[in-house]
Amino acid sequence: MAAVLPKPRRRGSAGKPGPSRALRVGRLLLVPLLASLLLLAVAGGLLRAGLPVGGGVLVGQAAAQHAALMICGFFGAVVSLERAVALKARAAFAVPLLALAGGLALLAGWPQAGALAFTAAALGFTGVNLAIVHRQAAPHTIVLLVSALAWLTGNVRLTVGLHDDAMLASWFAFLVITIAAERLEMTRLMRRRAAAQPLLVAVLCALLAGAALWSALFGVALVALALWFMSFDIARQTVRAKGLTRYMALCLLGGYAWLAVAGVAWLGLSLGWASRDAALHALGLGFIFCMVMGHAPVILPAVARIKVQFDAAFYLPLALLHASLVLRLAGPAWRPTGAVLNAMAMALFALVMVRAALRWRAMERARS
Repeated sequence: MAAVLPKPRRRGSAGKPGPSRALRVGRLLLVPLLASLLLLAVAGGLLRAGLPVGGGVLVGQAAAQHAALMICGFFGAVVSLERAVALKARAAFAVPLLALAGGLALLAGWPQAGALAFTAAALGFTGVNLAIVHRQAAPHTIVLLVSALAWLTGNVRLTVGLHDDAMLASWFAFLVITIAAERLEMTRLMRRRAAAQPLLVAVLCALLAGAALWSALFGVALVALALWFMSFDIARQTVRAKGLTRYMALCLLGGYAWLAVAGVAWLGLSLGWASRDAALHALGLGFIFCMVMGHAPVILPAVARIKVQFDAAFYLPLALLHASLVLRLAGPAWRPTGAVLNAMAMALFALVMVRAALRWRAMERARS
């Protein structure tokens, strides 16, 4: 399976089928595995929020390993799959498979095997990003390499038994820095101010130092990064556009607001505030899932070769995500209800994406 998603080639002279068939088979295998992992991780999160979720031992394992399943298993596989498609090297597809294997091992009750698989995935992901930097040594590719090292740091801590806030912060740094790299790349489409890149480097250095040493610094760095996004990101301009471009900009700007909330909550943790749930979910749901909702209509066609037809329905799960997070963070009494609505927002987004893909296919058939 490590070679199921290479760049399609034409049929060879010997008449052997190219990898397009393997590509389709790979999608058929990877998509349900990723969906199942996400579904179980969400169910585990609901159980942690105090909701009576069925599923027995499997959901119990998902609850115990909720953060690892979401960040290392699901997002680790998705992000590394996108990088593998960009690199177009068959060996790179081993990385998302290792991330998935780590998630399955955790669900099976083998935490050490899962940790080792995640560490191997992060090592491979570091190698993939080194290859990308070698091919294109640009600021955003170097930042992507830093994100891989942050993921590796968190996974090493998991493997050696350091299950602490520094491990969680390193995992989150992996995703946050990945997003920062992608947004840094997008700033080339606008007039880049001279201060933008040095400021981002300083903020990311503070973020990494905070992840390793001090949660207060990590929180301050998250707030600073939110301010950097709001000051320099192209979404400030594209929000005036229409259609998909405006929707993406609104996802991004809303996510940046939640990033600032998460930073304040992480800072509060060091001051003794009861803000742990806000710190984790304003970042994991408010920021990261807003980024997912904004980028999925563009990334899905590039990675899975599934085109979607955008319409106003995309705003429904986005609005529900924001509302459910506000409710969740309103207080402990509202946390279970907010968690259920968080899950409903993610499920609704999946349905909207499926509907958009079917609409595109129907339009293409009508044209032909």
